[in-house]
Amino acid sequence: MADVQSITLIGSVLVIAEITGIFLATHVVMQPRSSQGTIAWFIALITMPLITVPLYAVFGRTRFLGYTEALRKAEASVGSRVREWIQRMNAVAAEPQPGLDAVEALCKNLTGIAFLRANRVELLIDGAATYDAMINAIESANDYVLVQFYIVRDDVVGRRLRQALIDQARKGVRVQFLYDEIGSINLPQSYLDQMRDAGIAISGFKTTKGRSNRFQINFRNHRKLLIVDGQTGFIGGHNLGEEYLRYRDTHLKIDGPAAQHIEFTFLKDWYWATQEIVQLEAPIKHAENSDQAVAIVNTGPAHAVRNCGILYLTLISQARTRLWITSPYFVPDDAMVVALQAAARRGVDVRIILPDKADQRFVEFASFTYYDDMLNSGVRLYRYRDRFMHQKIILVDDTVAGIGTVNLDNRSLYLNFEATALIADAAFIAQVAAMLAEDLSNSSLVLREHYSNKPLPFRVASKIARLASPLL
Repeated sequence: MADVQSITLIGSVLVIAEITGIFLATHVVMQPRSSQGTIAWFIALITMPLITVPLYAVFGRTRFLGYTEALRKAEASVGSRVREWIQRMNAVAAEPQPGLDAVEALCKNLTGIAFLRANRVELLIDGAATYDAMINAIESANDYVLVQFYIVRDDVVGRRLRQALIDQARKGVRVQFLYDEIGSINLPQSYLDQMRDAGIAISGFKTTKGRSNRFQINFRNHRKLLIVDGQTGFIGGHNLGEEYLRYRDTHLKIDGPAAQHIEFTFLKDWYWATQEIVQLEAPIKHAENSDQAVAIVNTGPAHAVRNCGILYLTLISQARTRLWITSPYFVPDDAMVVALQAAARRGVDVRIILPDKADQRFVEFASFTYYDDMLNSGVRLYRYRDRFMHQKIILVDDTVAGIGTVNLDNRSLYLNFEATALIADAAFIAQVAAMLAEDLSNSSLVLREHYSNKPLPFRVASKIARLASPLL
């Protein structure tokens, strides 16, 4: 009798799991996602419901609910001030740049703010230069400092920045600190408590906030931002940790109106996390003796359109002579693959720099399977040998350079909150090109043998990783 009951119970569980899997597979088809992701989830839910139904509850959604609606609610009380600020920002719009019309129109449409003139952009190469510049900026603050990182470590780098913030808070400077709870999952509470004791306002981003997001741990706030007095902003690839002193990475320091667009990004994220409307009234200040054009583009899963993918597809489609990209992770979707192939086929010098050794084995496996897709179309892939390469850069012709937080993978394109600075300035673009040329000199050209000569088990594992990549 016990055996019959056990069999009946198991059968009932399997039937319920299969029915739930079929129901969720229907839900998958109706949701906005890549065709590759839709097929992967659909097959997995039908064939392995016991495993994938719980996974779908945690990782399955592509739209982050509540964020946009919360901001609309806030507009009821501050909307007029925000509109006035946007008008003042657009009053310092840069002159249209030759060959950049589609990108300029897209940035204005996505953010409401055009490329802005009167900025000074400083290229910060690697961790030491980045953290020194950040500390110097914090120490110069008179009114406020806003800090946001995806990963925060309680190590030499993390404690150094924390002490600089504490010192300023004790002088009466307003300090707000925002972090991603999943990215900073190993951060001890004591690290944050010391800042709270000094009067610093602290919050996690709260990606599981709201009834609809309660079990969705698949979304991340991947932004790395710092703003001082509304005049100086930082954006780029560095998280806050000692390992980034060893990585090859790039960050930007921006003085001028674009710093306030970075600030606006922070304030929206802060409002989502705390429901606090922060009123900052810093004037829009022009950088002295500099007129570099900068646009800040924030992307993420809260928007109705896949704005990160649209941004990168537009940048790739604008390339006529040169398209150089760096990314620590390379798992593009079908649309991105076709766009890169099309660029190479029309004669663009397409080069993609990847790390020689990735820090995520699953992603590295999947990346290998794209080698033929790229090489067959004339895209040149390079593997950076010197250190782990973590920078996220896109360089288009002599027209625009983009530096920010976006990796060329499913997570950055569709699931993460990201931020990118686009700079349309000939001198700066030449500087970025020289930096990437040096990176290329420390890289090995990828040949077909890098993948085709691998053992069969490796190639099978890589194919499985590619098929499964949209699930994560």
